[in-house]
Amino acid sequence: MADATACWMKTMPRETTVRLAGDRLVSPSAERNKAPISGILKDVLPREGFVLEIGSGTGQHIVHFAREMPSLAWQPSERDEPSLASIAHWMATADLSNVNPPLRLDVMEQPWPVSSAAAVVSLNMIHIAPWLAAEALIRGARDVLIPDGLLFLYGPFRRDGRHTADSNEAFDRSLRSRNPAWGVRDLEEVARTASVHGFGAPTIYEMPANNLSVVFRKV
Repeated sequence: MADATACWMKTMPRETTVRLAGDRLVSPSAERNKAPISGILKDVLPREGFVLEIGSGTGQHIVHFAREMPSLAWQPSERDEPSLASIAHWMATADLSNVNPPLRLDVMEQPWPVSSAAAVVSLNMIHIAPWLAAEALIRGARDVLIPDGLLFLYGPFRRDGRHTADSNEAFDRSLRSRNPAWGVRDLEEVARTASVHGFGAPTIYEMPANNLSVVFRKV
């Protein structure tokens, strides 16, 4: 497991970003998808509670979500210093009282430095990490979520062993060419793993750009 983690941490790809003042980074895809994702989160998250985001990236998503859902307390997290610095800069410019300072968190290092959450949100992570990291994400979410807590995943998935679009198939090939441990995951395999770790069947939402939002509840 340690070797897989090291490989992921050294070579995990980053989308091309734009650097603004200081360490604040901008991801074009985060700008495109933050509103559609927020629309689903508003429907599925509780009205109040603590939400842990795993892999907050540049920080754009969590700032947008915190503005849109001010009654929730949000905890951004990342495992690398450039991302943590970017999140901090986004928070400083947003001046939001319902977002905690970014937390260093690697899903493979358990237990996590969070004891309890009403929801765990992870966007565009499990396909650019080894499957061991996806399992660790699900296992860690189980450990911190309250009863009936929610695990929310977003990204491309295969369904019934097939890609849902040619673009996803091409993306999958590109990922695997860079690291055979990466790749678009089978939704059914993710659901089976979640079931083993105490989650119910997923609720699935079709999203723009051939992505899915997948919601698991702890049982």
